[in-house]
Amino acid sequence: MTGRVFVTVGTTGFDDLVGEFTSPAVQHELVRQGYSDLVVQYGTSQAMFDTLLPAQGLKVRGYSYKADIASDVQEADLVISHAGSGSILECLELGKPLVAVVNTRLMDNHQQELAEALAERNHLVATTPDSLLRTLQERKYRSLKPFPPSDPTVFARLLDSC
Repeated sequence: MTGRVFVTVGTTGFDDLVGEFTSPAVQHELVRQGYSDLVVQYGTSQAMFDTLLPAQGLKVRGYSYKADIASDVQEADLVISHAGSGSILECLELGKPLVAVVNTRLMDNHQQELAEALAERNHLVATTPDSLLRTLQERKYRSLKPFPPSDPTVFARLLDSC
């Protein structure tokens, strides 16, 4: 398998998330699951990304920002994203398996509320940076329910309830 994982942190930085991919354990788990290509949109976390040494069998590339990440999401077999509403919605609308990583350092954490609400409905897997390896090992992202594409108000109502 030549699977691709796309990681996105959005327009700001998320050192805790990018830092997880510098871990040999996380990289080896990706390779073990058949992924050979890792693309990281690292935002302002370039210094953290630059410390990444790819595991054998894993091709890694990254960039700070691009206006439209839809092609990266579309080409991915798995998306690991910060839990911002825009990124979550884009991934769900494109029908990609999504692991949403909540930034636990945020004060008023609407990301956590949204990610947990969608995880309860089995549309994504919610985790934190510290739990990412275990989340990948559990592979729950392989049995998610598709997000209903025909009713865009579902996401808006869910967002309003958080």
